[in-house]
Amino acid sequence: MTTPAPGMDHSLYPFSALPNRPALQWPGGAGLALGLVVHFDYWEIDPPQGAVSDPRFGDTFGAFRPDQRTYAWREYGNRIGIFRLMEALDRHGLRATLAAGSAAIARCPQVMDAALSRGWEVAAHGGFATQMISSAMTAEEEAEVIATSVDAIKAATGQRPVGWIGQDFGESTRTPDLLAKAGFRYLCDWPNDDQPYLMTTTPPILSIPVQTELDDVQLLWHRRVPTPRYPDLVAEAADVLRAEGGRSLILGLHPWLFGMPHRIRYLDATLARLAQTDGIWHAPLEGICDHVRSEFSKGSPA
Repeated sequence: MTTPAPGMDHSLYPFSALPNRPALQWPGGAGLALGLVVHFDYWEIDPPQGAVSDPRFGDTFGAFRPDQRTYAWREYGNRIGIFRLMEALDRHGLRATLAAGSAAIARCPQVMDAALSRGWEVAAHGGFATQMISSAMTAEEEAEVIATSVDAIKAATGQRPVGWIGQDFGESTRTPDLLAKAGFRYLCDWPNDDQPYLMTTTPPILSIPVQTELDDVQLLWHRRVPTPRYPDLVAEAADVLRAEGGRSLILGLHPWLFGMPHRIRYLDATLARLAQTDGIWHAPLEGICDHVRSEFSKGSPA
């Protein structure tokens, strides 16, 4: 277990109030770094007993077994929706980070080929959408999920992933250290800031926070915010963060949701506004990680 620290209930990173930190410096003098994460998941039609899934989707394991309904929704994303997302990003010259689960990689190689041909980064994303990492796992079980995810990406891309984007932000108190020891340079499971910071792992791993309230599933599916509002909400967030300076905006996109034909134009409109706004630096998360680590090595505060 972790131990209490001032202002905190654990010691995974120090407490750091925003007014006490100078702004990060982004390339070209930009006030905001924008990163896009496209989720590439595989939802099991009949998950194993004891598997932990995102509680926001309810007790689908108990109520629907096999869960053909949710399986089909997610499969639409990998068959149809993700290619609409890719075309939308292409139109605006944007590259994303693909959060790729090992099961999805094995079942949908065409998606991997399409992402790699566009120069997208591929980040590790666990195994199955129906099996989150949680404290119910042993350390050995958790390490096996991480290793399997790494091996799947290495086999598909020829390169070891540097980033970890946990399935539905699932972690145990062990996860950051396990990831750091496995060679990861950044993770995205702690949505508690507007700029990246170093965690107290050995070696230190960079936390790149995701704006969870603007994640498409959280905003449009669970909170039922009308999709036409999405472009303005994202633009307003970008304007505030850009004006503050040195901030990051990481947006999560799910192909089974935003890849639907009645939603894609609102994503396209959002990307157009972001791509045309001065003072925003666009990069996959690996690029953001490399830049922040370089700034920290010059003595900028974490």
